[in-house]
Parts: sequence; C-alpha cells; structure tokens
Amino acid sequence: MLEKLVEIDRDVFVFLNSLGSESFDGFWLFITKQINWIPVFAIIAYLAFKRLGWRHALLVVGIVALLITVTDQSTNLIKNSFQRLRPGNNPDIAGYIRAVQHRKSFSFISGHASNSMAVAFFLYKVLRPYLKYMGFFFLWPLIFAYSRIYLGLHYPGDILVGYLWGILMAFIMLRLYAYLRNRFFPEQKEGLDNPANSEPVSNG
Repeated sequence: MLEKLVEIDRDVFVFLNSLGSESFDGFWLFITKQINWIPVFAIIAYLAFKRLGWRHALLVVGIVALLITVTDQSTNLIKNSFQRLRPGNNPDIAGYIRAVQHRKSFSFISGHASNSMAVAFFLYKVLRPYLKYMGFFFLWPLIFAYSRIYLGLHYPGDILVGYLWGILMAFIMLRLYAYLRNRFFPEQKEGLDNPANSEPVSNG
C-alpha cells in the first residue's frame, strides 16, 4: 500500500513538473523566495495593528514568530528522520524531470508548505472577525508550495503532509494565543471562541 502511494506521488509529480517551461522559470524562482512576499505581510500587519491595537497585534506577531520557529524546526526533524531524497536527487527520475533548483537537504515533509499553511491558518482564525476576505490568504500557501513542485524540489505528498503538519502546529499555537488573549485582552474574545457570533469587520 505504501509503495503504491509512493508510486502515485512520483507519477503526479512528474506530470505536474513536466508542465513547466524555461520561459516561466524566473517567475517561479521569484515566487519561491520568502522575502518576496514581504509586501503581502506588511499589508496584513498594518491592518492587524489598525484593527487590534498595537499591544494585541504584538501578541499575534509574537505567536506567529513562535509558530514559524516550532514548525520549521519540527519539519527539519521529520526530514532528517525519513531522509526522502528530493526529486532532483532521485536517480530513478532525475534524468527526465526539470529540476530548476537543487538542494542537498531531504524532501519529506515540505518546510515551505508546513510554514506557509501554519501561518495562513493561524492568521485566518485570528483575523477573520476583524478583516474581510481573509480566506484569500490561503492562496499564498497554495501558490508558494506549488513553486516547489515546479522547481523540482518536492513531491505532491511532501506538500500535502506539510499542509497537515502546519495546520496541526497552528491549532496548538491557537490554544496558546487564546489563553494569552483572554488573560490580557478579555474584551476581544470573538473569533476563536465564538466565531459564529462575530461578523467580519470591513478593512475598506
């Protein structure tokens, strides 16, 4: 059963990776760099400070920093435990895929997928009562993670399990956030506790 899943994962990767072309390589190399997403986070940070107030927003920023640290380090631990070769380093398929980038680290699970989904899920749950259209923020982990398949760095299974791991890490940090928020900002209990009772606030 596991061998069949690995085979399907490999075949889906080969298909998706084969859709790429040199004319789009520059675009996906740009997309895959975290630093190029700073403007998006700057806008969200501005809106968060505006809606939540600076002390509450600093709490959110602090939890996000902790979330990224925990998710990133746990992902590295998983990678070193499974030691799955990246597609471009796999001799069985390396000769007929487009490996635009190469990394010496292991493939399972995707750190990009885990970190991006963890942050997206956490911010969605926290900011949904205050900002409209937060659901669109999930486009970031989807596009971000696809770049890893395009560049030949991850299999789809690495991405999907990375998403699940990121969501799990986000759930844990949401509990910590809820505890600290209720202790220091009891007047702002909407969102995690009673999302159905709070309407999103327009950001426009």
